[in-house]
Amino acid sequence: MKVGSTTKAMVSLVVFLVAMAAMVEGQGAAGTCGNTFFSSLVQLIPCRPAVTPFSPIPPSEACCNAVRMLGRACLCVLVNGPPISGVDRNMAMELPAKCTANFEPCTY
Repeated sequence: MKVGSTTKAMVSLVVFLVAMAAMVEGQGAAGTCGNTFFSSLVQLIPCRPAVTPFSPIPPSEACCNAVRMLGRACLCVLVNGPPISGVDRNMAMELPAKCTANFEPCTY
């Protein structure tokens, strides 16, 4: 009897793991950020002048290229992450529109 219940438990565990793996893979296809918070932040250094509070400076071409290369998922991780000193979160959320990036702006 123990062998039968152990086998059922193992089968249930395998089914659960396969389902979890499918969900994780599906999320990856939807566009999760593969970078760390810090590496995403470093990539957007060219955008610093455009997201400084009260800055009238529009995003540079280098900034817009960085936004496009980083992608929505990583930009949203930054926007929705911990506060970044000297960065206006609302201005950062406007970068995709100002840079005519082909993704929706982040929400938080």
